[in-house]
Formats: sequence, structure tokens, C-alpha cells
Amino acid sequence: MKYLIVGLGNIGPEYADTRHNIGFMILDEMAKQEGAKFYNMRLAYYTEVSHKSRNLYLIKPTTYMNLSGKAVSYWMNQLKIPVENVLVLVDDLALPLGTLRLKPKGSSAGHNGLKNIEAVLGNNNYPRLRFGISDNYPKGRQVDYVLSGFDEDEKPELPALIDRSIEMIKSFAAIGTELTMTKFNK
Repeated sequence: MKYLIVGLGNIGPEYADTRHNIGFMILDEMAKQEGAKFYNMRLAYYTEVSHKSRNLYLIKPTTYMNLSGKAVSYWMNQLKIPVENVLVLVDDLALPLGTLRLKPKGSSAGHNGLKNIEAVLGNNNYPRLRFGISDNYPKGRQVDYVLSGFDEDEKPELPALIDRSIEMIKSFAAIGTELTMTKFNK
């Protein structure tokens, strides 16, 4: 069984460790834990890990957030992975920090990365793991907020949340979306 795990983010040091790059941060930690190394391949940083006889292909698109669909589509076709075996890791303003939600499909909720994936794939029937980053910003300052780093009081929470996200990714590959939702979504 093959799975494509897509961490959304933007490339470049100015975006590293920002709220919008939580997808990259999760996959970086997962690769580190598995002793895997990312390689700069076509449209994405790419690596492979395995879990319970399943192959997990991890990608961090190098297309910038608003063209993420290009990388997702390319790697789905390249690796022959059906849409239900694609998991997109995404930051979510509508959820408080500390909230992780796996969904089998859904709207982009205004997220440019998800909007582009939906446009390129022609549907929104792909699973996504929504990582709550809360919405603690003044009106009209959303872009500055998502492109800023986590606050000092939030940083201590991140390692446990990232580890839990990795557990959810492995569970998704091992037992599927529905059972993982039952186990992890609170």
C-alpha cells in the first residue's frame, strides 16, 4: 500500500518555522525520527519511509503554497497513488492551537494551498490533517499572522503536537481515515 503525505508550506528561510509552514515542520520531524533525508526532486522535497508494511512518500512542495496542487498532482501520477491515499497536512486558523482534526474531505476554508490542490485535482475528496494555529490576530492581519512564527508561550506545546500529528499520519496509513478519526479527533 502506498500513501502520499503532503506537508504544506513555503520554501525559503524567511518562511521556516512560521504557522503556515506547520506541514513542513511535521514532515521534517517525521523524517528525522525515521532517519530519512529529504531530496530536492521535481516540484518537491521528497523522501520515503515505511510503517507497518506501507510505503509513505513524504513531499514538501517547492512550488510555494498557492501552487501546491501542481506538486500533489505530479507525485500522485508519478507514484500511482489514488486520491484517498493522499493526506495533506495544513495549518488551520479556525481551530485553536492544540487542536488536530483529520477529515476525509472538505472545503478549502479560504486556504490558498487547499484551494489550489482542489482546483488542480478537480475535487476536494482528499483527506487532510488540520493543525490548529488559532486566529489570534487583528482584523485584516491574517497574512502577517500565518507568516509569523509561533509565540513564545505556544512553542513549548509544538513538539507534542507534532508528535501527535506523526502518530495520526501513521494511523491513517495503517488503519485508514475513519478509524483514525475515531481514535484521535476529539
